[in-house]
Amino acid sequence: MTATAPHLCGVPRPGPGTAPARPGPRRLATLLALVGALLGALFAGAAPASAHAALTGSDPEDGAVVATAPQRVTLTFSEQIALGDDAIRVLEPSGRRADTGEVRDMCSGSVIRYGVDLRAGLPDGTYTVAWHAVSADSHPVSGAFTFSIGAPSTTTVALPEQPTGGGLVGVLYGVGRYASYAGFVLLVGGAAFVLACWRRGAAVRPLQQLVVRGWLTLTAATLALLLLRAPYTGSGELGDAFDLGALRSVLETKTGAALTSRLLLLGAAALFVAVLFGAYARRGDDEDPRDLTFGLAVGGGVVATGIAATWALSEHASTGVQPGVAMPVDILHLLAMAAWLGGLAALLVALYREPSIEGSAVRRFSRVAFGSVLVLAATGVYQSWRQVGSLSALTGTSYGRLLLAKVALVAVLVGVAWASRRWTRRLAETAGVTVPGEDTDAAPPVPDEPAAGVAGERAAQLARQRAVMATARKRRARDADAERAGLRRSVLAEASVAVVLLAVTTVLTATEPGRTQEEAGRTQAASQAAVPDRPVDLRLPFDTGAAGGRGKGTVRLTLDPGRSGANALHVFVDGAGGRPLDVPELKVSFTLEAQAIGPLPVTPDRVAAGHWSSPRLQIPMPGDWRIRVTVRTSDIDQTTIDKNVKIG
Repeated sequence: MTATAPHLCGVPRPGPGTAPARPGPRRLATLLALVGALLGALFAGAAPASAHAALTGSDPEDGAVVATAPQRVTLTFSEQIALGDDAIRVLEPSGRRADTGEVRDMCSGSVIRYGVDLRAGLPDGTYTVAWHAVSADSHPVSGAFTFSIGAPSTTTVALPEQPTGGGLVGVLYGVGRYASYAGFVLLVGGAAFVLACWRRGAAVRPLQQLVVRGWLTLTAATLALLLLRAPYTGSGELGDAFDLGALRSVLETKTGAALTSRLLLLGAAALFVAVLFGAYARRGDDEDPRDLTFGLAVGGGVVATGIAATWALSEHASTGVQPGVAMPVDILHLLAMAAWLGGLAALLVALYREPSIEGSAVRRFSRVAFGSVLVLAATGVYQSWRQVGSLSALTGTSYGRLLLAKVALVAVLVGVAWASRRWTRRLAETAGVTVPGEDTDAAPPVPDEPAAGVAGERAAQLARQRAVMATARKRRARDADAERAGLRRSVLAEASVAVVLLAVTTVLTATEPGRTQEEAGRTQAASQAAVPDRPVDLRLPFDTGAAGGRGKGTVRLTLDPGRSGANALHVFVDGAGGRPLDVPELKVSFTLEAQAIGPLPVTPDRVAAGHWSSPRLQIPMPGDWRIRVTVRTSDIDQTTIDKNVKIG
């Protein structure tokens, strides 16, 4: 879950004997200014990171034309990924498989690279490479590109129309994610509202139904996500949701373990709900409920924290920048969001279905909501910095624009909540809740009936009349209270905006973070700015300082074909007169500072006087590489020269 901004329903509870405090405009302006300053400072000092994995390079490259068939096709990614069977497929122009089908792990240090070997005797033409994987934050990523052997040709292979995780399965999975968040909010927030704000609400049936429906929604959504996980990250076929083999594979993944743990924790949550609406709701007026309340609060808090952790341990918070800090922050964020939105839903139900709710319960919820504001503001700012990283990503990426839309919705919520405080203040001043002159327990007298059969029928008819009259009395009591009616309308408006806000948040959690989008864009730009169509040729004059000018000369370096992957390196050393100079030692290294790769040392073999070569030099990825050459002309005279070159 990403940043969710504050909600205020009313104001903090005033002290005894005092008028309710009014949070003035200056306090709100100061809070907004502080949050803005924190955002600016954090975005300005952000360091690069990623959450969704992105393809940063390939060999051969997209659109490349190679003279002969390569031994294998390799893909380089920005972070660790999980690959299944057939994760990388290479298809001939006719559509026939050109690879051997076995994915090779070629990772080395910080370089994340995988490849597949190609079959021998491949014909010339245009080949299609299709791949799909699951990034470390549980989201599927996929793509496709082409390269040609000999010369481009027509191909019968059609690129995938939609990425992995799209289509009907993607829509259903998104609905399941939204339902799981909504169920968590109603379950945790509704129970917290009863325990912390309105203990008498444990016996109120509409509130019981709200919390139980939250549990049912979260349980059903979790089961659906578990079944849909295999087609969501793989084939995209809805029928694969019932493939037991695929389900076993899902259970072995991080996300599968998280969903299974959530189901187990929901079993404990069912026990908590049974006690809350059973023994706790039936306690007598002369019983001291504090021990049971404390036990339920501790047990429920542990279960709620565990359920929230199933998101934090398997999604965005578990990878990227500072995961050790981000995961507990994400848990706090989810719990605060549930206390706010779930409490808001419980308050709305109570105001509409149970007009006997005390004004003190509303004040207590106002205090809980204000605490949620503080937690949500702090955790939201941190999460926004972590996922966006820069002001340019805030406006230049889809993730940043979604985040801005979310902030706009939050601003609407704050505005409505600011109006709610007037009704909360008025409600706090009312001591009673029923309309004077109304006796909610009074019922019309039951006349005597001579016959038993007629009496039974008459009794049933009178019971129905009593129910209708009781409902009418409740409505009159509810509608006659102007303060309560105003608060109902305000809370309903907040809840309506919150429904949309939760939908935007759900989409946001499935969107590639702004950091990753910008990083992938920079990598692509660097690749496009390189010179992949011709070898890299460098002329580097040097002077080791040897007496008589014997340490002067020129290094001529050629890198062919001058792009990522396999290259042939040739180094020629000429003396001052332009003749080959056979130096005692020559070393070359490559460094890609933008990705913290290198220096990668190369010790070329001597071919002839003044000529060294390394025929199978591997360049991991495209970018702005620094080539450094060390030349030693005697036992004590040596120098190092370097130059930055763009390699495609």
